[in-house]
Amino acid sequence: MSKISRFTSKVVQLAKNAVGERGEVAAPEGGGGFAEYAVVSLHCLRVYLEKSYREALDLLSEMPQILGEIGLNAADLPDHSTLVKWFDRIKTALWRVLLRLSAQLHDTSGHAAIDATFFDRENASKHYCRRTNYRVQTLKATALVDTESQAILDVHCTTEKRHDTQLGWQVALRNAADLASLAADKGYDWMDLREKLREEGVRPLIKHREFRPIDHAHNARIDGPRYRQRAMCETVFSTIKRTLGDAVRARTWYGEFRELVLMCAVHNIKQSLKQ
Repeated sequence: MSKISRFTSKVVQLAKNAVGERGEVAAPEGGGGFAEYAVVSLHCLRVYLEKSYREALDLLSEMPQILGEIGLNAADLPDHSTLVKWFDRIKTALWRVLLRLSAQLHDTSGHAAIDATFFDRENASKHYCRRTNYRVQTLKATALVDTESQAILDVHCTTEKRHDTQLGWQVALRNAADLASLAADKGYDWMDLREKLREEGVRPLIKHREFRPIDHAHNARIDGPRYRQRAMCETVFSTIKRTLGDAVRARTWYGEFRELVLMCAVHNIKQSLKQ
C-alpha cells in the first residue's frame, strides 16, 4: 500500500470520528450535499499534497484508488471554488477535534514542550487586506508538543502581540490533565505560570532569566535531559514548514487559524504512519 493510500485511509477514519459520521454516503446520488467527513478528507489531502485547491483536485481526479478510500469517484469531485467555500463553513472546533484525535494516534509520554513560531500571511486576498486594514503579515503559532513522539497536542494562533507567558498558560491549562512536565525557554519565565502549573500537578521545566545568583541556582536544579527536549518544538516547526509550507493561504484570519490547525493534524497523521 502506498504512503498516500495509507494516509487517506487514516484520514477518513479520523474524519468520520471527528464529525460523528452516521453512515452517510460520501456523495449522495440525485443531489444533496457531500458527507462532512468526505469534505474534511479532501482538505487533509490538499494539505498533504502541498497543492492549491485547483491543483489538488486535478491530481485527485487521476487517483481513483485514493478517491475510492473516501467513497468518491472523479465525477463526484466539486469545483475548486466549492471546496474553498466548504473550508470557510467548517468551524474551528471540528478541526481541533481532528487535531486531538490525530495526537491520540501516538503513544504520548506526558512530557511536553511549548514554543512559538511565525507563519507568513502573504497569500491573503488583497481585497480583504484593503477592506479590513490588514497590516500584520505574520501569524504567531504556539504549539504544545510531546517530546518523545513529536506529536502536536495543541496549538494556539494569534495576530496580536500577546506575551508568550500568557499564551503558554492558556495552552497548558487546556492540556494540564495529560501532562507530567512542561519544558519551555526563558521567554516563558513567569513565576505565576510555574505556580499555576504546579497547582495542576505539572512540573515546570522553565529556566529563569539570570539577574541574581538565586536564578543560577534555580536553573542548576532543572532536569537537564528533560529540559533539553524542548528543542523538539523547533524540530516539529521545521518539519511542518519544510513539508507542508511556511505560509497560510486562507483568505480570512479565521480561515488562517483553521488552516494552521489542519496542518498540525496532517503532521500528526504523517508522523504516526512513520512509526
